[in-house]
Amino acid sequence: MEEAIRIENLSYAYPDGQPALNDVNLTVYKGDSLAMIGPNGAGKSTLLLHLNGILSSNDYVRIFSEAITDKNLKEVRRRIGLVFQNPDDQLFSATVFDDVAFGPLNLGYSEAEVRQAVADALAKVGMSGFERRSSHHLSLGERKRITIATILSMSPEVMVLDEPTSNLDPRGKWQLIELLREMPVTKIIATHDLELVEALCDRVVILDKGRIVADGVVKEILHDLPLLEAHGLSGPPGIRSASESGSPSRG
Repeated sequence: MEEAIRIENLSYAYPDGQPALNDVNLTVYKGDSLAMIGPNGAGKSTLLLHLNGILSSNDYVRIFSEAITDKNLKEVRRRIGLVFQNPDDQLFSATVFDDVAFGPLNLGYSEAEVRQAVADALAKVGMSGFERRSSHHLSLGERKRITIATILSMSPEVMVLDEPTSNLDPRGKWQLIELLREMPVTKIIATHDLELVEALCDRVVILDKGRIVADGVVKEILHDLPLLEAHGLSGPPGIRSASESGSPSRG
């Protein structure tokens, strides 16, 4: 299988000396839908920020076999699209069109190419016709869709999402899960939402105290309740209910 991302022996501490990552090794393959779970403070967001050069990675992170450098940073950020947890950290322009066009403009697209990229991206997230609206006047679910469109407009090969369903109501959450399911790109999703993991991912990594402590298929990891509990997690509701009632876990 083709490697999309390889991380080797990555450690990172914030400027105040607080360690965030400790000797992380991880390979993500093209086509993976990988969930990254763990308690608050485990290092999930810090790891995501290394994947497109927002935090310095030196040679510890390779994107499609290449280290991230100043020379290829723009191309890395096209190929690895990062969607922040809070849409307001990503949406800053006067209109939806301008927000979604920002990436293609920076990549040097022509005016016609920008307009086509924006139209295609908004269509993919079900937001066609919102071009002249202000992103900040939209609902949270709509803003999350727009942030995804800002990445799709650059035709990424990997989508990296930080807590995509946080603060959404149940309807908005499942609409977003279905939207992500339809996108045929490699996905890396940091989340506390184990229902999302069950519905969308085929592989899951547990990160705790800056270390990867488990890496396996979703069905096995999410059914290992002692493992989850040892790292501040609990199984999805259906699995917990089966365990508490003494019934066999569903497979």
